[in-house]
Amino acid sequence: MGLNTQPRAGLRRVLEDLGTTLLDLVCGDPERADAIGGVVIHDPLDEPALPRHALVLGVSVHGASDIAGLLTSLGEAGAAALVVRSPAPSDAAVTQAAERSGVALLALTRGASWAQLAALLRSLLADGDVGEAEPQTLGGTPSGDMFALANAVAALLDAPVTIEDRSSRVLAFSGRQDEADASRVETVLGRQVPERFTRLLEDRGVFRDLYRSDQPVLVRPADTEGFDIPRVAIAVRAGDEILGSIWAVVDSALSPQRTQALHDAAKLVALHMLRLRAGADVERRLRADLLSTALEGGPGTSEALGRLGLSDYAGVVLALAVPDPPAPSGSTDLHARHAAERQRLTDAFAMHLSALHARAATALIGDVAYGILPVPQHQTDAEENAVRVAADFLTRVGDRMTPLIGVGTVARDRGALARSRDGADRALRVLRAGGSARRHAHISDVHVEALLLDLADLAAERGDPPTGPLARLLAYDRRHDSTLVETLRSWLNSFGDVPAAAEAMYVHQNTFRYRLRRVTEVAETDLTDPDTRFALMLQLRLLQLPGPSGR
Repeated sequence: MGLNTQPRAGLRRVLEDLGTTLLDLVCGDPERADAIGGVVIHDPLDEPALPRHALVLGVSVHGASDIAGLLTSLGEAGAAALVVRSPAPSDAAVTQAAERSGVALLALTRGASWAQLAALLRSLLADGDVGEAEPQTLGGTPSGDMFALANAVAALLDAPVTIEDRSSRVLAFSGRQDEADASRVETVLGRQVPERFTRLLEDRGVFRDLYRSDQPVLVRPADTEGFDIPRVAIAVRAGDEILGSIWAVVDSALSPQRTQALHDAAKLVALHMLRLRAGADVERRLRADLLSTALEGGPGTSEALGRLGLSDYAGVVLALAVPDPPAPSGSTDLHARHAAERQRLTDAFAMHLSALHARAATALIGDVAYGILPVPQHQTDAEENAVRVAADFLTRVGDRMTPLIGVGTVARDRGALARSRDGADRALRVLRAGGSARRHAHISDVHVEALLLDLADLAAERGDPPTGPLARLLAYDRRHDSTLVETLRSWLNSFGDVPAAAEAMYVHQNTFRYRLRRVTEVAETDLTDPDTRFALMLQLRLLQLPGPSGR
């Protein structure tokens, strides 16, 4: 089907890139998992569906018995590894459970945050999720693979290396960070140069010298605790633009050969950083194209689902939209800000769904953000769970842009995915039409309202105006500025209860009875006939809907 054949990172690769600094192998064979299927946070109260060869973060798992039990259950689910906080127990039961289950046990070093580990792992594993079938390289290194690039530069310089952006955030780091000083270890664990060291470098004019020159700058140790070993840094440039910098921990100034190697490496790093920056937009467009193809339900659905990693899952489609800004059409600036806010909301929606399932796919298509929430084929409450997911997201983002979310039906095969998208669209349209304070809805909860909107579209397409009794009432009201249509609507809504209908219109009951008699006279109809009442109620409902039919 033309699926992406680029291999995903395996557990051995994860340990090579993050080992000695963040992760240690406690027990188990890392060679058993040649491709990690995703990163999942373990929740004992609401266990998520695990992708094949999942890497599970045991955030709150402690004690030998709990770890051994979790290893066993993860082995049954086909997981690749479990990560717990260091120090991990060296109990024989844990080792035996790892061997029996085939699940490797890793330990996260103290001081490192779980959020940062999850971000690093997903960055490593994202390579090959979508995109071209053949891997691209720049200078012999996989394009955009900053960790492989950092290790390559470290090998050239024989020194531990970090690659940082202009805000001193760590984009990637090499191995051997344990050979550096405490400030470097703190930087790697926090993925950010600590503020006290940044201020120190600014006061010493290091950044000024770094960004003024295209040659490496030697940064000598400071009197600050933890900054004990010299650094060599070089700016990463694309023409006149500063993209970031490379920092190497060294014992002394570099030799001419190593200086030239660092200078050449900066040019290669610049290419990778530009590729990443451009690739973010390219991948966003690619995911939108793949998601759009998958939701159409045509012949390309299978390939699109395969490239999104969703072939083995059922799924529920969610459709998110925000109302248009209440501003004149000529307000270009306001509409531009609105578009930017909509993209940020889409990114937040994507992050929310990805936190629930690593394979969740989200993209902005037109002015609607669609998300496919993967669910196991056997899950029976998938639609109810999707509604809870939508409600939780709306609670988190608040009322700033008053987003609305429609939820479709569960799709257990590729043909049903288009129907799920249609259901989500129709539910979203009902919400956009207004009439209630609801901000999310499942199509089954608004099915009648959706049918009415469909009927209104059909009437508008055919150009069918109101006919029969209702047409005569509307014409009479226009000529005489009367309220016979409202009288009929109030009577029908009150199930023929005249006192209640009169109270709703703030008139006396005798006045209402007189108007009701005029309704039957002008409309030339029998309101005791149930079919007549149903037809009038349906026409009145269509009149209240927005759009051409309502007007």
